[in-house]
Amino acid sequence: MEIKLQWPDGKRRCAWANPKNERYIRYHDEEWGVPVYEDGKLFEMLILETFQAGLSWECVLNKRDAFRLAFDGFDPEKVKAYQEEKIDRLLSDPGIIRNGRKIRAAVKNAEVFCGIQREFGSFCAYLWGFTDGKVLVERGRSSSPLSDALSKDLKKRGMSFVGTTVMYAYLQAVGVINSHEEDCFLSGPAARFADRKAGL
Repeated sequence: MEIKLQWPDGKRRCAWANPKNERYIRYHDEEWGVPVYEDGKLFEMLILETFQAGLSWECVLNKRDAFRLAFDGFDPEKVKAYQEEKIDRLLSDPGIIRNGRKIRAAVKNAEVFCGIQREFGSFCAYLWGFTDGKVLVERGRSSSPLSDALSKDLKKRGMSFVGTTVMYAYLQAVGVINSHEEDCFLSGPAARFADRKAGL
């Protein structure tokens, strides 16, 4: 017999949300699967998702505030200009994930991100262009033709730590793909985004 997680407010949520972690619950309830059209937030989630590669999202989320401070508020123009001195400081920052390859990738990815902004007018226009501004509703997957295509294009442009699984998680996080489980209290309300297109 399947055991359902017990939530203090009685609401059912996706099974991955930890009922003992208030930060995780807020993220699930207020952010995950909600369409994002602002480049600053899109960059923030890109950085966090690439650091999450091989780790748990809960681990990254718990360090989010420290990441925001360490990476200058997730300003891509500032991050792309990081030199060795700044990278060394990041490598010694106990508040973040001190992975040298991922830190250097963040700098390069910021440069590519800014290049995409110049080419398309915004990263939002680039990203949502893959679905013509539509939200997709999918469950039970860790990759898709869409994440394959996004991953391939970003890699071609010079980004790293953007494999198809990481990009699928990113697309879920920023609401391009809605994956709230059917018995989650947000599955109905969140699915309404599927009827709306991004104002590109």
